[in-house]
Amino acid sequence: MTLHFLIQPFIEYGFMRRALVACLALSLSTTTLGVFLFLRRMSLMGDALSHAILPGVATGYLLSGMSLLAMGAGGFIAGILVALVAGWVSRRTPLKEDASFAGFYLGSLALGVTLVSLRGSSVDLLHLLFGSILAVDRESLTFVASVATLTLLCLAVCYRGLVSEVFDSTWLEVNKRRLPTLFHTLFLGLLVLNLVAGFQVLGTLMVVGMMMLPAVAARCWMQTLPGMLLLAGIVGVLCSWFGLSLSWNVALPAGPSIVLCASTFFFFSILFGGRSRLAIVLLRPFFGKER
Repeated sequence: MTLHFLIQPFIEYGFMRRALVACLALSLSTTTLGVFLFLRRMSLMGDALSHAILPGVATGYLLSGMSLLAMGAGGFIAGILVALVAGWVSRRTPLKEDASFAGFYLGSLALGVTLVSLRGSSVDLLHLLFGSILAVDRESLTFVASVATLTLLCLAVCYRGLVSEVFDSTWLEVNKRRLPTLFHTLFLGLLVLNLVAGFQVLGTLMVVGMMMLPAVAARCWMQTLPGMLLLAGIVGVLCSWFGLSLSWNVALPAGPSIVLCASTFFFFSILFGGRSRLAIVLLRPFFGKER
């Protein structure tokens, strides 16, 4: 029964296999970026940038319809532009980077929704916000797989530099002045690229859940960065597989089902994870003080 629940949809239907492969590729790259975002204490930046790409996606949609190339290029340009402008504003004003991003992404979200409403319908808007994972075609699958491969290769090549920037950015700035900016720009570029790839599959709202929930949950169990990266990737893969199976067998929306699976593991991790153990804190008053 369990094997039938987990395997049967992917054996019988090609669109389910394409959706699974796209989710697996996306989960491997986005969870890795999510770990670095979490360690940088920038967990909400992914959410901000996912909204920031919406005006570019909407512009591509207005110009070319549901063209993956046009919407992807527009989203990437809009995301990079917002990231660079928000960073520049935070350096030139008293605003912190998170406050600057908040201002820009809220405006971007409103602009994107307005642009879609000029020509599209509520169905088109829901497609952009929540994705259409079961309608992934070969072109979209190739794009997502290419982005995931490029992301993992770049992170492997620049791994030491990214780790140095996370844990000892002061030393990196003193000894190698231009590298922190280079690594930060590369990281933001990969982040925006993955969000652009993810909007086609999970939508601009749901892709952030796949990015951050496994990463934050992994921190509740692991102490080392390699351990966090490995566990976050495994959790992302399993949540993608189980979420798609659940959506097929229980007739639920596919994207939200995947994120709900990740949320379930997140809540389980904060309750029982070796580094959090919130359940012990909550149950301690009922069993008395430890002797």
